[in-house]
Amino acid sequence: MTTISQTQPSKKLFNPVLIAGCIIILISFAIRSSFGIFQIPIAEEFNWLRADFSFAIAVQNLFWGIGQPIFGAFAEKYGDRKAIIAGAITYAAGLVLSSYAITPGQHQLLEILVGFGIAGTGFGVILAVVGRAASDKHRSLALGIATAAGSAGQIVGPPLAQFLLQDLAWQSVFVVFAGLILLSLFALFFMRVPAPEKTDAKDEGLGRVVFKAVQDPTFTFIFVGFFSCGYQLAFITAHFPAFITEMCSAVAPGSIIQSLGISSTSALGAVAIALIGVSNIGGTILAGWLGNRYSRKYLLAAIYMLRTLVAGAFILNPITPGSVVLFSILMGALWLATVPLTAGLIGQIYGLRYMGTLYGLVFFSHQLGGFLGVWLGGSMYDLYGNYTLVWWVGIGVGAFSALIHLPVNEKPWAGRQNLATSS
Repeated sequence: MTTISQTQPSKKLFNPVLIAGCIIILISFAIRSSFGIFQIPIAEEFNWLRADFSFAIAVQNLFWGIGQPIFGAFAEKYGDRKAIIAGAITYAAGLVLSSYAITPGQHQLLEILVGFGIAGTGFGVILAVVGRAASDKHRSLALGIATAAGSAGQIVGPPLAQFLLQDLAWQSVFVVFAGLILLSLFALFFMRVPAPEKTDAKDEGLGRVVFKAVQDPTFTFIFVGFFSCGYQLAFITAHFPAFITEMCSAVAPGSIIQSLGISSTSALGAVAIALIGVSNIGGTILAGWLGNRYSRKYLLAAIYMLRTLVAGAFILNPITPGSVVLFSILMGALWLATVPLTAGLIGQIYGLRYMGTLYGLVFFSHQLGGFLGVWLGGSMYDLYGNYTLVWWVGIGVGAFSALIHLPVNEKPWAGRQNLATSS
C-alpha cells in the first residue's frame, strides 16, 4: 500500500510549514519571473531570433507542467522534503548549465532541467503540503498566502536581475540565481513534516483516484479552464519587458513615472513585472479569503472575465508609461488569484490526500497554455514585428475560461458517488 506524507492540521494560520513553503516559493518564483529580463541581452550577444529564446522559455513552461504531477506523486510517496530537495538541485543544475549554452538548441534543451526544477519547488508540491498542514478554517487563506509568496518573488526577481546585469554578464547572474535556490533549502529545517503514515487498507490508491477524477466532467472543465491562465501569465512574464521597451513611448522628463525612479522604457519593463507582483499579493490573499466564503467556481469565472476586460482595454488604447503602470496594477490583482481557488477547488472536490498529484495534472494544462503563450509570442513577433495577434488570442481564451468554469460541480466527489449509488 502506498504512503503519503501528512501533517497534523494546525489551529494557527501561520505555522512552520506555511512559512517555510512561502520562503521556497518566493525564491523559486523570483528567479522564474526574471527570465524575460534576459531576452534582449542573450539575443543581442548571440544574434538569436526572438523566437529562439522564446522557445527555450516555452520548453521551460512545458516541462514545468510535465514535472508537476511527477513531483506531486513523488512527494506523496516518498515525502515532501525529498521532492523539494530534488527540485532545487535540478533547478540549480539547469541554471548553471544554461550559463554555458551558446546555441539556441543547447539553451532550449537545458530549460528542461529548469522547468523540472520549478515544478519541484513550486505550487504543486508546496500548496499540497500547506493545504494538509492547515485546518479547514484556514486552508483557503493559507493557500492564498503561499501563492502570494510567489508574487513577492516577482517583486524582487526582475529588478534584482536588472540590477545584477549592470555589473555582471547574464551567465554570471544565472550562477548567482542557482546559489539562491540552493540556499532556500535551509527553510526545510522549519518544515516539520511528520514521517509518512500508512494509508488505511480500505483507502483507494493513487492510480484509482486519478482514473476516477479524469473521467469526471468537472475535472475536465477545471483542466481546460486553467489553460488561459498559463497562456496569459507566461506570455506577459516572458515578453512584456521587451514589448514595453519597443512599444512604449519614452518616459517624459519630470513626469510622475520618472519621479518614481523610472527613467527609461527598459527599466519600466522590469518595474512593470514587479508592480504586477506587488498588486498580486493583495489580490491573491483576497482570493484565498473569498474562497472560504463564496463559490470558488464563480470567483474563478469572475477573475478570468476581469482579466479579459483589462487586457482588451490595454491593447485597444495607446501604450504609454502611464497605461503600463495602470495595466500592471490591475492585471496584478488578478495574476495568481486563480491558483489558491483552483487548488482549493481540487481539494474540496477530490480530497486532500492526492491533492498534489491531481493539482499537478490540472497545472499541466496551465503550462501547455504557458508554452503556447511564450512560443507564439516569439514566433508572431518574428513574423509580424509585433505582439498584437498574441494579445488577442490571450483575450479570447480568457473569455472561454470564464465560461467553462460555470458548469463545474463543486460537490465533493465522494458524496456524489454515494448519492449515485444510493439512488
